[in-house]
Amino acid sequence: MEEATAPLCGYELYEENAVHIGTQQKSADMLRFISEVRDDGLYLIDIAQTDSRIGIVSQFLNRFEASRVVVTSARQYGQRPARMFATAVGAKSQVGRFIPGTFTNPLLPSYYEPEVLLVTDPAADQQAVREACGSGVPIVAICDANNNLRNVDLALPANNKGRRSLALIYWLLAREILKQRGQMTDEDWEASEDLDEWESTF
Repeated sequence: MEEATAPLCGYELYEENAVHIGTQQKSADMLRFISEVRDDGLYLIDIAQTDSRIGIVSQFLNRFEASRVVVTSARQYGQRPARMFATAVGAKSQVGRFIPGTFTNPLLPSYYEPEVLLVTDPAADQQAVREACGSGVPIVAICDANNNLRNVDLALPANNKGRRSLALIYWLLAREILKQRGQMTDEDWEASEDLDEWESTF
């Protein structure tokens, strides 16, 4: 577990948006991020680790040129927040169906060479993960309790299926990236009061 620091936001905000609500299955890879299992069989994600990882992921993504960061989301609830994240930080989004060859076939109109890939779910976004991995592109992934971390270089443990959870995770990631760049303060971000706009309308 990463060294404890002051939380990026109140832990109650993570709980209110169900960031810690995992699945009824857990993978061996994700066991270290699980805090407990509920009576109904749902595995709960340790939000202290989620909070810590948001800071770590933000620092990692800021090592790359923003326009060469690609974020993908095959999951419907992740598409709007992924687009808004890309717009906020200057990254490129590839949401919805990922066209095979996008990262590997220069003849495709959609061809692009990312320096780093951020995926909403490594299982749902497996085609993008496979192509990025084959090209040696580092992969950052939002990972739920049941995700396998094969080919994932940096995992951000969180509920990657919930509408509100994905909105909050991408919102916080964007905030931290911009704060680390010196382009925004906590006060600026809180004054915007736009978290609801990041939620999928589907």
